[in-house]
Amino acid sequence: MWIESDGALTRELKTPDFLSAFRIVEALVAPAEAAEHHPDVSFGWGYVRIRLSTHEAGGVTEKDRKLSAAYDEVIKGLSPAKPAAR
Repeated sequence: MWIESDGALTRELKTPDFLSAFRIVEALVAPAEAAEHHPDVSFGWGYVRIRLSTHEAGGVTEKDRKLSAAYDEVIKGLSPAKPAAR
């Protein structure tokens, strides 16, 4: 679920491991490039954080909303990854 606050849309995803988080981040690249709109993304073991904001506009715009909707579709299409072998 996206949360709008402080002039941005944010979403945090929980993942079972680092590799799953990396795969989600990797899947976010193509839609961002296609939209020519690039989010702030951070990730690590068990999480991915996405922040969308149109800096020139000083906040959330239709461009952010469209990319967040595209990301929802990407995320929905990802199958849960198996935890990496230890």
